[in-house]
Amino acid sequence: MTAISYRVPMIFPGQASQSVGMASDLAAGSGPAAAFLGSVDGILGDDLMEIMAGGPAEVLTETRNAQPAILAHSVAVGLALRELGIFPSLVAGHSLGEFSAAVCAGALAAEDGLRLVRKRGELMFAAGQVVPGTMAAVMGLPGDQVADICSRVAADGGVVVLANHNSETQVAISGDIAAVKAAGEALTAAGARRVIPLNVSGAFHSPLLAGAAGEFAEFLDRVPVADAEVPLVANVTASEVTAAGDLKAGFARQLTAPVLWHDIMNHIAAGPGTKVVLEVGPGKVLSNLARRAYPEIKFLPVGTVADLEAVPGLLQENLGPAR
Repeated sequence: MTAISYRVPMIFPGQASQSVGMASDLAAGSGPAAAFLGSVDGILGDDLMEIMAGGPAEVLTETRNAQPAILAHSVAVGLALRELGIFPSLVAGHSLGEFSAAVCAGALAAEDGLRLVRKRGELMFAAGQVVPGTMAAVMGLPGDQVADICSRVAADGGVVVLANHNSETQVAISGDIAAVKAAGEALTAAGARRVIPLNVSGAFHSPLLAGAAGEFAEFLDRVPVADAEVPLVANVTASEVTAAGDLKAGFARQLTAPVLWHDIMNHIAAGPGTKVVLEVGPGKVLSNLARRAYPEIKFLPVGTVADLEAVPGLLQENLGPAR
């Protein structure tokens, strides 16, 4: 077993990080990452790995597929990092990424994480069919102002809330279609640089998912969750949690509560000695989001075999010799 050489904060991406061909190089290799990816279809009882490798993109993008695909890729990279002797000092994940983070922190078995996010994706999609909703990204206004404008629009009827607080001036709103449209117009009038409709199947992280959240909590009750081996900075509170009960409560609240990503990243960046943060999984959305806000920290996306080969040298360059 490889001796522990580095412990660094790790962040895990959420939905929209998927792409056709994801994790194919990891699956073609050997070791624990390839072994785990080879077990995915058997765990889920379908051909997700084939969809990840060859698409089509519209099938991979379906919520029920995208969520377990991203978790599978992220967990595989986490396993490969452990094989290299690179372990988390704390973890956080954006929305569905919190489940990848929990697996990496030892709070969830990988197979349970896959089943959880598959169920989560199915419930989120179904909720959007029963109560249609949508989301929009808002650029150029602070979160507090966006939340206030959403409250004023909702007071006239409908549902629209701040759903993702991604950075100081990038947020997402969520709610019923008419209210999100009205809020977008009000936000544009208030000076938002852009309001961009998102291609989603429902009003995620809003009260419109209350029914799905209840069903998910019932499913979650049957899944074993352990205390985390390292702190997880939770979506719904932006505070560190390790206790199994607190983790489970946060997983259940996620569907209707906003993702406090800006506060989570502020917490991670303020940690003692934080010089490097690894983004573990497909893409580099979270790293790109963070680099401008925290120029003193090196954000390293790790999602491919080439990234894995490069990361030990990059950690040595930024952190010094392994210990």
